[in-house]
Amino acid sequence: MTSVATIPAPAASAPRLRLPPGACDAHSHVFGPFDRFPPHQASVYALPDASPDVHAAVRAALGVTRGVLVQPAPYADDPSAILNALSKSEGALRGIAVATARVTDQTIQDWIAGGIVGLRFAEMRTPAGGRYPGSVGFDELRQLAPRMRRFGLHAQLWADAATLAAELPDLVHLGIPLVVDHMGCPAPERGADDPSFAAVLKVIRSENIWAKLSICRVSKSAPDYSDALALQAALIDAAPDRCVWGSDWPYVRLSPAPDAGKLLDLFLDSTPDNSTRRRILVDNPAQLYNFGDEK
Repeated sequence: MTSVATIPAPAASAPRLRLPPGACDAHSHVFGPFDRFPPHQASVYALPDASPDVHAAVRAALGVTRGVLVQPAPYADDPSAILNALSKSEGALRGIAVATARVTDQTIQDWIAGGIVGLRFAEMRTPAGGRYPGSVGFDELRQLAPRMRRFGLHAQLWADAATLAAELPDLVHLGIPLVVDHMGCPAPERGADDPSFAAVLKVIRSENIWAKLSICRVSKSAPDYSDALALQAALIDAAPDRCVWGSDWPYVRLSPAPDAGKLLDLFLDSTPDNSTRRRILVDNPAQLYNFGDEK
């Protein structure tokens, strides 16, 4: 087997404040172990050595007891690496897979039994302009929606704000929960009043649409991320019961890589209300990802 060139996955510091029991990092990734789970597609980014054991160590450092693993494009529509991590997590993890309309009902059922709770669909483009190799677009979502509705899966949408503004009014009629990836990918220099982002917020307020707060993927002002704080606040104001927080660890295509502990500090500092913090870190992800109540 051809060896896979990797880079180290970033460590995480502990946040200043202790998180509430059941806190969840709702967006991160695992890669490998590559001797068992090599990529299916040539990757446009360096592959991190982010095995389940490394991921577990980062969760422990952050103090999150739950997590959601999202399928990265190099694995295409094979979630074996995620399913392996889920099987080792003793129920602490859920997964978001990728599928085309060719996927069988039996495969979907097997994935669900292994902890998959949603499917990811992407219309984001690489720097060269094409869709990320291995990703699946919204056209496949429209074909899969009836079966996703039957099996209780939600759809995670990765697209920029302009695309979401155009697509969401139609996609809400599919009858399944929709999760907007990476805060809807607005342009921070345009602010919260940008017409595309404002249109996304309008739909989020009135429909069964959730938002992932992963500020590092939106901001262009690391490490303080000040240009995206108003965007995060607008999403929380629009749907405090349908926001979840995600680190986006191990930060592919971001250099230097953020520190997930510092990102948690930023979220906690910018969301001072304890009730809202708990909703976003504990209650909302428990509902969306079927974790159940913290005991």
